[in-house]
Amino acid sequence: MRIYRLISISIRLFGLLALGSVCAADVAPVAEKAKSKAPVDSVPSFTWIHVDAPYVALTFDDGPSAKLTPKLLDLLATHHIRATFFVIGQNVVENPEITARAAREGHEIGNHSWSHPNFGKMSDEAVRRELRKTDDAIRGAIGASPTLLRPPYGSITAREKKWIAEEFGYKIILWDVDPLDWKRPGPMAVCNRIVRNTRAGSIVLSHDIHPGTIEAMPATLEQLEAKGFKFVTVSELISMATPEPPKPTPAKHPANSPNPETSSPKSTTPSG
Repeated sequence: MRIYRLISISIRLFGLLALGSVCAADVAPVAEKAKSKAPVDSVPSFTWIHVDAPYVALTFDDGPSAKLTPKLLDLLATHHIRATFFVIGQNVVENPEITARAAREGHEIGNHSWSHPNFGKMSDEAVRRELRKTDDAIRGAIGASPTLLRPPYGSITAREKKWIAEEFGYKIILWDVDPLDWKRPGPMAVCNRIVRNTRAGSIVLSHDIHPGTIEAMPATLEQLEAKGFKFVTVSELISMATPEPPKPTPAKHPANSPNPETSSPKSTTPSG
């Protein structure tokens, strides 16, 4: 009996040791797998900047236009305003002197692609070609490479943002004020939409290829100045950023009761 009992105990001990080995072997790959799936820090997009003073950035997309951009530059010079131009590479090649003038007068030049495609639906290599050609065109016109990118239509994936930041060092710039001027609603509508929605830290989107936008700018600038806004480039606005205060915790509402502070989100059509 004693021999049988010893054999039984030995078998149990061997089984536990074997089970421990199996568990350890299984846990290690699971841990490695979890480690490999750890989230990667995303590259931020700038739509609005929290600042402690009434500074805003005016941005103009899709130019330069041989006919309209010089008129806009004249107006900005009169008001001593510096803006940011997100240019199309093809247009820079056609109008290098206008691009050079904008940079010379203190405006910032950003990359807006070569031909305005939808980055979110393209291969990495196709996007890379768009960026490189435009980067080369801008550098040829102003002697320096851009540091900002506005993807056409605001369309860009998280993965694209990551490799673009790594390869080109661009900051991704979107917007928080969009007058939908590309729909050509008329100068008054463009002006009213910008003035009504601009706040401290806003990045205002518009286009220097539409006559109505240029016609809207005199009244727009005058009204924004009357409200106390000051104008800087996008990079200057980013450099002014201050931490946002913590948001108050929303009050709890009983289940199935409407929240009077909540409204349906507005649907907007991408511009850029």
